[in-house]
Amino acid sequence: MNRQHLIFIAHMNENESVKSQKQAIMVIGSGPIRIGQGVEFDYATVHCVRAIRDAGYEAIIMNSNPETVSTDFSIADKLYFEPLTLEDVLNVIDVDRPLGIIVQFGGQTAINLAEGLQQQGVKILGTSVKNLDRAEDRESFNQAIKKLGLKQPVGMTATTQDEVIERATEIGYPVLVRPSYVLGGRAMEIIQNTAELKHYLLNNVKMAPQHPILIDSYLEGIECEVDAICDGASVLVPGIMEHIEHAGIHSGDSMAVYPSQHLSDKIKSEIVIATKKIALELKCVGLMNLQFIVHQDELYILEVNPRASRTVPFLSKVTGIKMTQVATKIILGHDLQEQGYKDGLFEEPDVIHVKAPVFSFSKLNDVDPFLGPEMKSTGEVMGTDYSFSKALYKAFIAANVNIAGNGSILLNINDKNKNEALPLVKQFVSLGYQIVTSAKMSQFFVENQVKTVTSTKSTTVDGQLNDISELIQSGTVQFVIDTLSDDHDKDSYGYQARKMAIMQHIPLFTSLQTVSAVIIALESQALTVSAL
Repeated sequence: MNRQHLIFIAHMNENESVKSQKQAIMVIGSGPIRIGQGVEFDYATVHCVRAIRDAGYEAIIMNSNPETVSTDFSIADKLYFEPLTLEDVLNVIDVDRPLGIIVQFGGQTAINLAEGLQQQGVKILGTSVKNLDRAEDRESFNQAIKKLGLKQPVGMTATTQDEVIERATEIGYPVLVRPSYVLGGRAMEIIQNTAELKHYLLNNVKMAPQHPILIDSYLEGIECEVDAICDGASVLVPGIMEHIEHAGIHSGDSMAVYPSQHLSDKIKSEIVIATKKIALELKCVGLMNLQFIVHQDELYILEVNPRASRTVPFLSKVTGIKMTQVATKIILGHDLQEQGYKDGLFEEPDVIHVKAPVFSFSKLNDVDPFLGPEMKSTGEVMGTDYSFSKALYKAFIAANVNIAGNGSILLNINDKNKNEALPLVKQFVSLGYQIVTSAKMSQFFVENQVKTVTSTKSTTVDGQLNDISELIQSGTVQFVIDTLSDDHDKDSYGYQARKMAIMQHIPLFTSLQTVSAVIIALESQALTVSAL
């Protein structure tokens, strides 16, 4: 064996880490940044470390992404830039022997490590592994919700394709289908019939008993979201965020407004009560995210995530509550009262904040820009004002959505959406826009006293759009509104029209609720201009 080989072996056996005399606490990050798990968890990890260091402990971060702030050398006392696997985490624990591990600020990646770590004798700080699993496991969660007397959409689980089809038929279409223990709504879809369900099962999921498929009744309504902080006895609700888009679009892709604009005091009170019941039942210690839907003035629980969520940075900024640091101090033994916070809903401000998603579809060629239950956004921005309409306008501008005040709108609408679209189209016409749509849809609008400019063709020829392509490339179209939810094949009319809009940097909207928000913003600007 030569000298170079000996030097190489010596370096392999060398351990650069030296255990500190301080008691240490280790924080697991979120790993590689990807859609559904990104910079928001990096934000939470960094603030968690700040609280740990302020409390006098040595803070150790384990994360594996060089693009994050948490992997900057100056953030923690010690950084392990290693893969987030059970084996690698245990190797670090063997060296540093921390008092415990915090997993609730590293997204689903960190949560998924909790059970394996506990089985190896590692102490998980904050919400216990048992209660993490009660929130993640469908049957356990259903039992908790029933015990509390709360409502949720009818839901079932299945572990085989035949069972999934049987359960969906029993619940009744449309249904929301997704794998369990997933990230960012991955492989989640709204299914309208058995044929769609068979196609989904064939192309999206692998059946396994340990990871069943979840099937839920799909309810139309206003979706809203809460991040709560619990110390085991008291529950602080920093704010209730109302989604602009209705249920069916992933919360990460939805616009959201705080404080809520359309929720009654009754519903807000029910949300706070339900949040407190769930947090205490699941013995939450730290942060918890809850998502609700208001259907026919009734509140339903959609899901609970026993960890920090992607809305924590937004809500922390608009409320002034350093939510991750407050939660970390609770995990370290300092309750809400000790930190100066009261049980219940935090006082809502007069100023209005709108969160808007940012997308990178122009760089993700194989991603259909039609929005649904699976998350596709890569960032977010915020608009703030004392007026809801002006806050909306600022959010659109910040998201680089150029909502011009006149021009043409290309309208591709499903038959099932035409009645909902009608008042929106009338508002666009009153603002001076021309409407370009298919002959069939044009006839419907004309019959309802709306003048339209009909496109001569609405089908593909040899896999390419003819006049629609020329229209989009001409620069005369200001918006493309497309609700053709069934057109996902790459040679379909809806898919190609959406991709052309992205290629030409034309604002594309696939939700009529987003379109309604655009109109509110445009009307606000029209009133401002007329007043000058």
